[in-house]
Amino acid sequence: METLFNYFETIPSSHRSLILVGGITFFWLLEGAIPLVRFNYKKWRHAIPNFFFTLTTILINFGLAFLLLATADWVKANDFGIINWLPEMPLWLYGLLGVMLLDFFGAYLSHFVEHKVNPLWMVHLVHHTDHNVDTTTANRHHPIESVIRFVFTLLGVFVVGTPIAIVFLYQSLSVVFTQLTHANIKLPKSVDKAISYVLVSPDMHKIHHHYVLPYTDSNYGNIFSIWDRLFGTYRYMDRENLVYGVDVFFDEEENGKIGNLLKQPFQKYKRPTIIPDAE
Repeated sequence: METLFNYFETIPSSHRSLILVGGITFFWLLEGAIPLVRFNYKKWRHAIPNFFFTLTTILINFGLAFLLLATADWVKANDFGIINWLPEMPLWLYGLLGVMLLDFFGAYLSHFVEHKVNPLWMVHLVHHTDHNVDTTTANRHHPIESVIRFVFTLLGVFVVGTPIAIVFLYQSLSVVFTQLTHANIKLPKSVDKAISYVLVSPDMHKIHHHYVLPYTDSNYGNIFSIWDRLFGTYRYMDRENLVYGVDVFFDEEENGKIGNLLKQPFQKYKRPTIIPDAE
C-alpha cells in the first residue's frame, strides 16, 4: 500500500493522461463488442463535442491544480481534516476513507447540488442533453461546471484532510469509473446489480440519465453507491425502459454543435414538477 501511495504522490502528468485516454479507448472498443443500446448515430461525429468538453475540463483542472496541491500540503502539515482527527489506522483504511469521503464531496454532493439549484442545473444540463449516452459522455461538462466540481473537490480535500497521494488516487479512480458508468455496455443484470450494492454500476448510473423525474434526480454517485443508498437518492428501473435525455425538447443536430452547447446554460428553462413516467 505504501508503494501505491508513493506512486500517486508523484504520479507524472503523462501517466494521468494515459489513464484518461486508455480508459476512453478501452470502453470505446468494449461498446462495440457488448453494446447496451444500438444507437443509430455516427460515433465519431457524436464524440467531437464530448471530446471538446473533455479537453476544457482537463485545461481547467490543470490550471487550478496548484490550489489542490497547496491545500493538500497545508492539511498534511497541520494535521487537519476528518481522517487526520480519527484514531490511528492502517494505511489501507486511511486511503479508503480518504477516497470515499472525497467521492462524497467531489462527486455526490456537487452533483446533488447541481440538480437542486436551478442556475447550476442549467449548467449541468449540457451533460444531460446527450441523447446517445456512451463513454465519451463521461466528461461532457460545460467549463463552468468543471470549475464548480473543482471547487467541491477542493472543499473535500480541506474538510477530509487528504494528502496529495489520495487526491490523485481519487481523481484517477473517478475518471475510470465515470467512463465505465457512462459506457454503452451491457453487463449481465445479475452482475450489474451485485456491483451496485457497493459501487456505481453502468445500469445504476444510466437510470440517472433517464429523461424524466424522479429518475433524473437519483443515483448521483460516481464511485461508491453507498451515498445514494444512505441519503435515499437511490432508484432502480429496468434498463429496457431507459430513454436518455431531458424532459424538454432539444434538437439533436443543433445540440451536437459546440457553440450551441456553450450557450445552453443561458437559455430560459424552468424544471417542471415530477412527471409521471410512462413505462
